Amino acid sequence: MKYIEEFRNPEKQRKIVELIIESAKFINFKITLMEVCGTHTITIGKYGIRKLMPKNIHLVSGPGCPVCVTPVDYIDIAIELSKRNDVIVTTFGDLMRVPGSFSTLEKEKANGGKIVVLYSPFDALNIAKKYPDKNIIFLSVGFETTTPSIAQTIKFAKRERIKNFYILVGNKLIPPILEFLLKKKEININGFICPGHVSVIIGTEAYKFIPEKYKIPCVISGFEPLDILYSIYLLLKCIIENKIVVINEYKRAVKDKGNTKAKEMIYEIFDVCDSEWRGIGIVPKSGLKLKEEFLDFDVLKKFKVEVKRKIKNNKCLCGEILKGTKLPFDCPLFGKKCTPENPVGPCMVSSEGTCSAYFKYERK
Repeated sequence: MKYIEEFRNPEKQRKIVELIIESAKFINFKITLMEVCGTHTITIGKYGIRKLMPKNIHLVSGPGCPVCVTPVDYIDIAIELSKRNDVIVTTFGDLMRVPGSFSTLEKEKANGGKIVVLYSPFDALNIAKKYPDKNIIFLSVGFETTTPSIAQTIKFAKRERIKNFYILVGNKLIPPILEFLLKKKEININGFICPGHVSVIIGTEAYKFIPEKYKIPCVISGFEPLDILYSIYLLLKCIIENKIVVINEYKRAVKDKGNTKAKEMIYEIFDVCDSEWRGIGIVPKSGLKLKEEFLDFDVLKKFKVEVKRKIKNNKCLCGEILKGTKLPFDCPLFGKKCTPENPVGPCMVSSEGTCSAYFKYERK
């Protein structure tokens, strides 16, 4: 039970909360701290951390769920591809219920669409070998955490000369979206709680631009309640002492340079490009595209896909919630028309989505 029980110790948590309360007394303005990881959002809600904060400490959730930021067009294209007789679409399960313009992958599968849920991108290669007369398409969505395994899959497919395997690229990068939010200044962010899983890959050095360029501290945090509480205390301590740095609270997993082999694998297969984030817009240099020598695996080079997009004005505030300018409680659909059983927006779909976490743990 090492690294679990000690990070859920109630007595230690109480002591950290007391330190947070005492620290907040030295701050005479509102502090906004943003976590950028869906698992952190779940921990904050599940353990009631938001309710423990002093009145001048405001915790908000950022765009830390890759499913939630996958654009409508991506889902629409995936749905159109699934209707082809010569195609089998494969995907991770959390993408199945994300709303497109007019449907979801889950609904299309129920209507006979050729869609298979996988646990690993390598499973798609096994399907490609089993059905050589079909074009197997993997929906490649995720942050730096899952991208190395997808890159490795593509490299293996090229080496094994698997000709009927393709991907629909939708991978995104975390540091550029943090800089985008800081540049926009729609919300006054005083500190970041940086994602643990992503940081295992990219390391602490990837966040140095935040204190150097934007003069705010950030703490890379683990996922247990004591991790989160201690990260909040460290951020407050930095603000009080005007110590603008990157702190690695999650040292048991994150190194300064991250996982160098995983990063090399990503950039062996992919180049950086501009990318659309759902509800936010185009974020410069925040996405990935296949390098020229791997374009044979790009499904959009294989098929020309046209989608008829239907614009719905459903009053969903997921875009504002992803940017931290609104809370789920501000959305008129939250808990009424929009629930985990019947999600209207992407933030309610994934278990790591902000609205889903609020619905499960923080409803009034």
